[in-house]
Amino acid sequence: FGDALASLLDYTGYDVAREYYINDAGGQIDVLARSAYLRYGQALGQDIGEIPEGLYPGDYLIPVGKDLAEKYGDKWLDKTETEWLFPIRKFATDAMMDMIRADLETLAIKHDVFFSELTLHDSGKIQVALDKLEAKGLLYTGVLEPPKGTKPDDWEMRPQTLFKSTDFGDDVDRAVQKSDGSWTYFAADVAYHYDKMERGFTSLIDVWGADHGGYVKRVESVIEALSDGKVSLDVRLCQMVKLLRDGTPVKMSKRSGSFITMRDIVDEVGKDVVRFIMLTRKNDASLDFDFARVTEQSKDNPVFYVQYAHARVHSVLRKARAAYPALDMSKTSLAGADMSIFTDSSELSLIRNMMNWPRFVKSAALAREPHRIAYYLYELASEFHALWNKGNDNLDLRFIIEDDIEKTRARLALISAVRDIIASGLNILGVEPVTEM
Repeated sequence: FGDALASLLDYTGYDVAREYYINDAGGQIDVLARSAYLRYGQALGQDIGEIPEGLYPGDYLIPVGKDLAEKYGDKWLDKTETEWLFPIRKFATDAMMDMIRADLETLAIKHDVFFSELTLHDSGKIQVALDKLEAKGLLYTGVLEPPKGTKPDDWEMRPQTLFKSTDFGDDVDRAVQKSDGSWTYFAADVAYHYDKMERGFTSLIDVWGADHGGYVKRVESVIEALSDGKVSLDVRLCQMVKLLRDGTPVKMSKRSGSFITMRDIVDEVGKDVVRFIMLTRKNDASLDFDFARVTEQSKDNPVFYVQYAHARVHSVLRKARAAYPALDMSKTSLAGADMSIFTDSSELSLIRNMMNWPRFVKSAALAREPHRIAYYLYELASEFHALWNKGNDNLDLRFIIEDDIEKTRARLALISAVRDIIASGLNILGVEPVTEM
């Protein structure tokens, strides 16, 4: 979603920078390090038994353990956690980022910047951002009321440094520094967004999982506070994807470490199928990804139907070159074709649809909704296929008219426009248009 949105904004004239925020600080990274250390011992012959509760059980850490053993031998095996935690954490984080970068590359997802949360801690940028809030009188020491339900990690029944987020419409004030002097997760988020402002960005778009919905208002509040309302934040929440095979849910277990990775999906159905299908729903709507449906060759499979339209146009153009070798099929020549021949309702409907493309793509960008492009392409492909089918029964509606080069030129101009719009839309979605199927 984020990659397609960035491409959509870039296509419509925005100056876009794509960043990946690396959560390489905090408790979850320590859990990763402990899990990797367990696999390190396993690689050196230790019987680790069942993975303890609270650690990551996935087999993806087995190669990390082997790499640790190859690099360090048994150097850390009998050391205390205090001694091995930092080097193992660094090694495991780098290994995970190598895997993530490889998966992103598999999906052709591009980033201009990979931004480390840890650098905010090490550089003192968290303190700088909080000093800015302090200067505005927006920090104070206080004790928060206990929250209802599950208590968040940053809550404690002790005095903490709090940000006055209620001044900006939040439900409660938010902790930025715990009673022991350590920073909360929110403090790093404050610093990261402040750093973006300092780099000159005035419009920020964050893409989060839907489970972080309760976090939106506090980040919006602090950006409004730090920028005096001059910087905008648009948080886009992405819902879960359910994997199916012939309508049956694919079983996965976080506890046992049994799951299907994105790379597994790409290897099975291809990058372009994954990207297009993922973008057929609005980001905050759940999606059923059925392996059987996304690979079938039918109208019910949108990625096939759109690609088939693009490939069909190329097939017609190849046949036209053979039928009329002397016909100039350059864009300049086709643009001069006589368009008055188009009188059939299917032709006119297709033309009207294409005329809407500039307005449609602009509205999709303003709404921050790249799924609209996928819908548009499907509708355009449907109208093209309908016209194709009409030509099977009505010779005068065929794209190549024997002994009538001018009608052929006009029809080739029409379908070339279809091809160009489909190619542009697919490129926005990060899908490579095919010329043969």
